[in-house]
Amino acid sequence: MGPEIDLQEPIGAGLPQVHATAVVDPEAQLAPGVTIGPYSIIESGVRMGESTRIESHVFIGSGTTIGRNNHIFHGAVLGSPPQDLKYNNEPTTLHIGDRNIIREYVTVHRGSAARGKTMVGNDCFLMAYSHVGHDGELGDHVILANTVHLAGHVTIEDWVVIGGIVPIHQFVRIGCHSMVGGGFRLSQDVCPYALTAGYPLRVVAPNVIGLRRRGFTQVQILPIKRAFRVLFKSGQNTTQALRAVERDVEQTDEVVRLVEFIRNSERGVVK
Repeated sequence: MGPEIDLQEPIGAGLPQVHATAVVDPEAQLAPGVTIGPYSIIESGVRMGESTRIESHVFIGSGTTIGRNNHIFHGAVLGSPPQDLKYNNEPTTLHIGDRNIIREYVTVHRGSAARGKTMVGNDCFLMAYSHVGHDGELGDHVILANTVHLAGHVTIEDWVVIGGIVPIHQFVRIGCHSMVGGGFRLSQDVCPYALTAGYPLRVVAPNVIGLRRRGFTQVQILPIKRAFRVLFKSGQNTTQALRAVERDVEQTDEVVRLVEFIRNSERGVVK
């Protein structure tokens, strides 16, 4: 995950297109095909891959690396210092991969001294006013709907969808191919393949529709369903349910990943 950028030309070569009102530090490195819109600010040390498009009034801070073919919309702020009182101007970074869409007024902060970097993968869609806090890690194909707010150190795995207006507590992990309904507060981990919603927040079912859209076969989905019935419908505690899944459910790659995720959870998982 994260960009691997081939910067073939320096900014002075004329291949990037920079609006006359934009402020681009001479130490920024822009690859061919980059466009910078009106009144945007690009600080020193920024690296940007081919054909990335920056709209107007965007701020990109030092320590930010952005890959190829991204589209960053008006007013976004990427790579500003973390909102962490312990932060003391240590050099930290933000890495954004390829083909991401980052909409209006999204904010993504650099890492803190604790981890040193914030990571956004490839093919993500961050909708307007969403926020990714310091030291966060987003996998590939992640969708954050409007006004999703991630505190520091949040990890979101591949193919996750978060509905609008969801605040996520620091250090929470959200497993791959899961979906969180809009408007719910999230303070515990969400296991892979889960559809979560309701008050209090709970696992409603496996995210079967999402799995089918991603190309999962019925052979892969059926063991996930069986595991979810044991984990969330049997009335057993977590330790008992995990043992039962390992004993009674076919140990496919998906089931093994599900069990390991729950077993390694430090905050506990949404039940």
